[in-house]
Amino acid sequence: MSGTMRLGWLVNRLRCMSVAEVGYRMRQAAATRMGRRMAGRTAPAPLPRALSLNVDGAPILAPQEIEALLLDADRICAGHVVLFAERRFDVGVPTAWNRDPETGVTGPAVYAGDIAITRREQVGDIKHVWELNRHLHLVRLAQAWTLSRDVRWLHALEQQLRSWLDQCPPLTGPNWTSSLELGIRLVNWSLVWQLAGGEASPLFAGESGQKLRADWLDSIHAHCRTIARHLSRHSSANNHLIGELAGLYVGASTWPCWKESGEWLDQARRELEREAVLQFSRDGVNREQAFAYHIFSSEFLFVAGLMGQATGGPFPRTYWAALQRALRFLRSVRDIGGHVPNVGDADDGCVFRLDASGMDRAAQLLALGDTVFGGAADRHPGVQWLLHALPGKRPDCDPHEVDTGWAFPDGGYFLFGNHFGEPSEIKGLLDCGPLGYLGIAAHGHADALSMSLSIAGEECLIDSGTYSYWQDQKWRDYFRGTSSHNTVRIDGLDQSVSGGRFMWLRKAHARIERMPTSPHEFDFRGSHGGYTRLPDPVRHARSVRFDGASNTLTVRDEVSARKAHKVEQFWHFAPELDVRLTSHGLSVRGKRFVLQMQVSGADLQLELVRGAENPPLGWSSRTYESKRPCEVLRITSVSSAVPIECRFTISFLH
Repeated sequence: MSGTMRLGWLVNRLRCMSVAEVGYRMRQAAATRMGRRMAGRTAPAPLPRALSLNVDGAPILAPQEIEALLLDADRICAGHVVLFAERRFDVGVPTAWNRDPETGVTGPAVYAGDIAITRREQVGDIKHVWELNRHLHLVRLAQAWTLSRDVRWLHALEQQLRSWLDQCPPLTGPNWTSSLELGIRLVNWSLVWQLAGGEASPLFAGESGQKLRADWLDSIHAHCRTIARHLSRHSSANNHLIGELAGLYVGASTWPCWKESGEWLDQARRELEREAVLQFSRDGVNREQAFAYHIFSSEFLFVAGLMGQATGGPFPRTYWAALQRALRFLRSVRDIGGHVPNVGDADDGCVFRLDASGMDRAAQLLALGDTVFGGAADRHPGVQWLLHALPGKRPDCDPHEVDTGWAFPDGGYFLFGNHFGEPSEIKGLLDCGPLGYLGIAAHGHADALSMSLSIAGEECLIDSGTYSYWQDQKWRDYFRGTSSHNTVRIDGLDQSVSGGRFMWLRKAHARIERMPTSPHEFDFRGSHGGYTRLPDPVRHARSVRFDGASNTLTVRDEVSARKAHKVEQFWHFAPELDVRLTSHGLSVRGKRFVLQMQVSGADLQLELVRGAENPPLGWSSRTYESKRPCEVLRITSVSSAVPIECRFTISFLH
């Protein structure tokens, strides 16, 4: 980031801060400068009372799951580690912990407060560095030991931990630059600790084992102390704060070894109880308006809650009720094929990866809820491992919580369609929620009144996703911008005004004008004022009707202004579909359905765009750092008031 760009970012960031936050940031900057003195300082001597939950044996897993886990452990020992959802990277043997495996850039071994994480020439892509150092893959080695009792896995685990502690001393290097990353590392270290046998683990046998234990505890103390001193506050108090608190709670619970441990535990518990309520709407929607972070935050809350159950300090019913509502929303928006719409930012970040594939985190989270809240058998391997490592009683929760719903007005989403949960399911999602959470709305997208649609478990109308946080600015702007969503753009401008990669300065506010009464006889109208900022203010209103009797969806967009404006309506289709323009509109064919689309309005121009790069249009990203072309129908008009109406008729193939 150049000096001019950096100055512009700082000005924008200040515009999003309250007076109280400015004061807090100044105090944090002073604390960071003072923290330089703490770098490399040895922790107080720990008391001999680290937690051991007596985790014996191993979960009963299918043979193919065991085989896949052990194969992954072998690959990890060879230096090949899965990062993000599915990409495997060569991280070296021994692991180069401060090197970005994507670019090859190695971050400097200097005080963490002096490192600019946005400077690619200094640290590479910091997301890759952080992802490796969350140590999800070290848990895999502990799982391999638990399953086989083969000492080579303990030796591999010892080598990994030893090399990390040597390369990443407290407060030194890029792996100490984010309190959230420290929190995730503590969660996974706790899982390693329990699965490897706790305090009595053979990992700590002999002089070298005792040295490993002592150095590890020193680092754990530094992790807890750093998190407690650098919690995300004010406009940054989003999923980062939940993750930091969860890590601090798990760390203080697993290793209550120092005089500060009780204070850390009490603070983390108290604030987690509050954030579980604050960061989720009354109907269960995570307020960041990003479904991936809905799952991410829920994973943190579950781990902390299960640790409380395991250690005899259960969280209250209100905490678990927030999680129950979060799972209800997730279960509702997930289609019969297992797809969750790509609303808002997603970076494939996860708190733990315990099953062999680690791909379907929504399924894992829902299975965890079914077991913890409903008493269902824990057949999901990831759930089996988590409850094996953190055994405890079932929490106090509401047994009458409804499984699914369709209207989430407080969170800002409505479902339309019919035959939910059946093979002939039609499930659409309408977004009438806020842009994002708190002052910067960091992970929200400019997607007011956007829609998605799946038919018979196939994605049809899609949200384009995220692609990357740190690739060229044009890609970050595109994937979070209005043209990558199924809504309307005016004069080539986004509905909301960006102030940086994780910041919005002016936010479109959507509102409900007509509330639907059912998903299968759906009749909605909403609007937003994102374009009232223009010299000639423009208001966009959208009406959405779904008739379950005829499987017909009608979308009517109206703009109102004094002068004519360029109006663009976008429809993004899943890459696998066959999409063709016809003389009457558009024909879309999937494996089990055909969708016919008719468009009406004055002086409309229809064009299919696929994989355009300058400017970007027609791209889909299902996983972080990956993108592929998809068909986008762009409908363009120049108007001050003439509506555009699209009629979608759905039929099934036999």
